[in-house]
Amino acid sequence: MSPKVRYGLLPLCTALLLVMIYFLPKTESMIPSAVSMELPITLGGWSLKAIPASKEEIDGLAADTEFSKAICLQARPGEFDLLYNNPIADRIDLSIVLSGHDLNNSIHRPERCMPSQGHTINNTTDIVVALKNGEKITVRRLLSVQSIPTNAAKTEYQSLDCVTYYFFVGSKQITHDHLNRTLLDMKDRLLYGLDQRWAYVSTSMWYGDLPWVQKKIPLEEADSKLKAFLQEFGEVQIDWSKIK
Repeated sequence: MSPKVRYGLLPLCTALLLVMIYFLPKTESMIPSAVSMELPITLGGWSLKAIPASKEEIDGLAADTEFSKAICLQARPGEFDLLYNNPIADRIDLSIVLSGHDLNNSIHRPERCMPSQGHTINNTTDIVVALKNGEKITVRRLLSVQSIPTNAAKTEYQSLDCVTYYFFVGSKQITHDHLNRTLLDMKDRLLYGLDQRWAYVSTSMWYGDLPWVQKKIPLEEADSKLKAFLQEFGEVQIDWSKIK
């Protein structure tokens, strides 16, 4: 078989596998994800403020999809605003989306929805976050520029550099690859009759020149803080006794 034929069969086979998931059997009960949807008030020095899912998120996904979102703040040592002398904080946006019975309309790759949130993705890599308990989580890392409206009419925008880490947590597996997650789910349904709930976990942080921060935040600093946050999150929010 020529290389051209082999390369042409790959996208065809991938498409067929993705279509097959629509014909997988659905059970009445679902095995819960190994990640906890109940967020703590604090996590490793970060203060978490729960926020609701947006109307666009709720309307765009299946009705039984669950959301757990928070703005996470941590004071930057020695930095205070000039007006009120309040501490200046780093910010991490945390989002957990838990699938319902209709997995196809519950979660998807963030690359699919981030452009609608103003993101232009410029770089995609995979990195490993080592936890203190000896476990590891491979995450997908996205670098993007996010255009954020600065007025109600959405005629003026501010562009901010953003780094995002995401991965998926099932009932007994963790993966950072959406296609791999789909294949794992198909295998469990076809071979074992298991219908598990998958959670999509995403953390993101702005970096670079930010109007509310006195110093420029280098990408290396944002990466370091996201990794440290996920180290705490991974140990507290994931039940590793269920992960194989």
